[in-house]
Amino acid sequence: MNDPDPKLLEVLVCPQTRSALRYDRERRELISDSARLAYPVRDGVPIMLIDEARELGADE
Repeated sequence: MNDPDPKLLEVLVCPQTRSALRYDRERRELISDSARLAYPVRDGVPIMLIDEARELGADE
C-alpha cells in the first residue's frame, strides 16, 4: 500500500474541526484528535469525508 505524499499531509486538516491531523501508518488513517475521528487512506489517497471517518475508541 502507498503512503500519502508527506507534502499533502502538511496541508490537510480535519474537515470538521479544521485542526491538524496525524498519520497512523499501521492503520493507514489520518487521525483528528480534536474531533476523535480517523479518516481512511486508500491507495495513498486520504478520504476526507466525515461520513467515511470512524470514531476513535476510548483507548485510542
